[in-house]
Amino acid sequence: MSCIGILFNTSKPKAVKIARRMLPWCANRGIRVLMPSDEAKSLGEEAASDEEFLGCSQFAVVIGGDGTFLRAARYTLGRNIPLYGVNVGRLGFLAIGSPGSAERDLESILKGDYEIQRRDCLRGEVIRDGQVAHRLFALNDLVVTKGSFARSIELELFIGGQFVGLFPSDGFIVSTPTGSTAYSLSAGGPIVPPHVPCMILAPICPHTLYSRPMVLGPDDEALICPRYEDREILLTQDGQLGYRLMAGDALKVALDRDHQVHTISLPGRTYYDLLRDKLRWGRCSLEGGGDEAC
Repeated sequence: MSCIGILFNTSKPKAVKIARRMLPWCANRGIRVLMPSDEAKSLGEEAASDEEFLGCSQFAVVIGGDGTFLRAARYTLGRNIPLYGVNVGRLGFLAIGSPGSAERDLESILKGDYEIQRRDCLRGEVIRDGQVAHRLFALNDLVVTKGSFARSIELELFIGGQFVGLFPSDGFIVSTPTGSTAYSLSAGGPIVPPHVPCMILAPICPHTLYSRPMVLGPDDEALICPRYEDREILLTQDGQLGYRLMAGDALKVALDRDHQVHTISLPGRTYYDLLRDKLRWGRCSLEGGGDEAC
């Protein structure tokens, strides 16, 4: 019997509706569905333990926006469970499916008509008093940023142990290629296809004329050292989890090729098709909601 996992945003009625729709569809095909406690509770179904979900799911359907997909990526990290996303969010760069295509896509996946795309993650270590205080992984980005006051901070950047420069700014984004279409893009960073092994460093609102985003190689290691002047400095993981950095802390970041997220790619839907669709390349928005080619 095939066994698939379903993860979805329980706060989005549309996501709940799609998940509920999938249950009889799977049952009619002899497919066993596993769901964690929150998802199962919202549908009135029996929950699977984390051990059962992560050990038995052949792949997982993720229903929601990019935030839901990032949560699913952290939940399944290290288990090599392929993720297929159904977008009910705004942009949905990580989801190739739509509410209308979900069952058709599942048929293709169950027939083996798909490919696996391996996406690199970042490994971040907060160094405090010479020890690792936090070790965290991110599919999109790790961001060092100022706190609530509208004052810039100063960040020293080292690459491979070599001092690169001092950056007065609102912060620094360290991004994977997957995250290059997220916060990094808003900070002027390049768009990098997910198969390219690299890291992107993008300063946020730098107070200099020389600061530009940088692309680092797969074996490079970046060290970001805040200069503290009694200012609040924060570290965020994929825009979802936050940590307070203390005086003297530093953030060490590198690509972790041993921790990859496996996503499902379907025929006829390439990364560049997704970019064109999501970023509306070659399209104009007209009043009244119409789209025409520019």
